[in-house]
Amino acid sequence: MNQNTSSTRDGTTALTGSFERYLQDKGKGRGGDGGNYRRNAERELKRFVEWAAGDRGDDDWTGVVPDDVDREPVFADLDERTFREYARHLAGDRGLKQNTVQTYYAYISAWCGWCVNEGYLEAHYAQRASATGPLPDDDGRKPGDQQAWTPEHRHVLTAHVDERAQDAVESRKEVREDAEPKEQQRARYRAIRATRDRALVYLLAYTAVRVGELLRDPDDPRRRGVRWEDLNLEEGSMDVYRKKQQWDAASLPDPVIVPLKRYRKELNPPTERWPVFPTFDQRSLGELVQEALTERGLRPAAIDDRRDEHVRDLLLALDEDIRPQSITTDGARSILQRLTDDAGIEINHPKHDYLAPHGGRRGMGEVLVRAFGYTVAARYLDNSEEMVRERYSHIEAGELGDVATEALDEIDGDATQS
Repeated sequence: MNQNTSSTRDGTTALTGSFERYLQDKGKGRGGDGGNYRRNAERELKRFVEWAAGDRGDDDWTGVVPDDVDREPVFADLDERTFREYARHLAGDRGLKQNTVQTYYAYISAWCGWCVNEGYLEAHYAQRASATGPLPDDDGRKPGDQQAWTPEHRHVLTAHVDERAQDAVESRKEVREDAEPKEQQRARYRAIRATRDRALVYLLAYTAVRVGELLRDPDDPRRRGVRWEDLNLEEGSMDVYRKKQQWDAASLPDPVIVPLKRYRKELNPPTERWPVFPTFDQRSLGELVQEALTERGLRPAAIDDRRDEHVRDLLLALDEDIRPQSITTDGARSILQRLTDDAGIEINHPKHDYLAPHGGRRGMGEVLVRAFGYTVAARYLDNSEEMVRERYSHIEAGELGDVATEALDEIDGDATQS
């Protein structure tokens, strides 16, 4: 048994003393520093230890530490009653949905199980029936994962980005060749931005690729966003880093090919290693070009002159082949919020008031299941057939309802004739 384990037998280790090692074990990437699970677990552990110290909860809750002791919570303070009280605390938060309560408690329960394996705790108190008793029933739905783009959503949004892209491209063509350089640059930037938005919408609407597979995830260094070298527009495929932690080819159906080719023409990336969707953030691009040009030997005054020659640092980065990072998954959400609003699309959803990226994937799943069944849809969605059947069970239920209705009509008809 390791030293850390043996030192915890008396339970005097502070709860926070286990957090970093646990998060490293659950994290992704080198050193376990990345990953959405690590980030979410860290947030919930922080909330739990604050509650255990008496800093969260009802006015009459003083925490798990005895009143006459001045210290932070340690493992000896925990038992199944502690976790029962925490479950009651979460369930009593009227701002949380029942699925969210289950999710938040699951993070703490997973940590508790890890602590048992590592010797911090003698038993998995969080999973005992008395501890989980106050938790609300799980209705089987994942919070925030129910929105699906309808065919009307898809049509209105793609028509909107088509029109914006066409207008921007035509406006650039109308700029005279002898026009001021910055006028030409402004027209080019608008065309790049509009065709970028169009390509992103089409990819999310028709490929069913997860947004985390397409763009950069700051919490997972392996997800750096797709590059042009990852796309084969002639064969209609794209290499992405899948959720199952490996590279795989995703299909690029016909509707996305033309938007990608038009966007590539406007962007005109210097090399194939450029991200398909580079960041447009002026602050980060400004820092990037300054650092890159300094490394190339330019003095501050010369760098300022080069930046002044361009209306946007993105255009300077393209001219000098200074490769930026991909936009992030949050960046994509911001783009879709803007486009949903600009297109005048009203969304009635408890969590998202815009067409969220995962809604495009889910909407495509609906189309595939209805058209080709669960097996084909599962292959396209890169999921197991069992999971696809579970998530789209309402389709099968509706079809069975139609079958039942048809059967009843036939029986009632026979009864009438007799």
